[in-house]
Amino acid sequence: MTWKPDLRWTQHLSGLGSKYTSRHKPKELVYLEEYEDIEQARRREKQIQGWTRVKKEKLIKGEWKKLV
Repeated sequence: MTWKPDLRWTQHLSGLGSKYTSRHKPKELVYLEEYEDIEQARRREKQIQGWTRVKKEKLIKGEWKKLV
């Protein structure tokens, strides 16, 4: 979650940002949602993090409507 996706991407590529991305370098940005409210964004991020890989892949491919 970030206010500046381009800066966050640069941080991830340089090994900064999160522990996960410092060990597993990102290759491409495959999904992005925008929210005006930071709390809404935080809840959505946590929701998606709890999903299975299959469900996340369907969301990325557009096979799943926005689930809230």
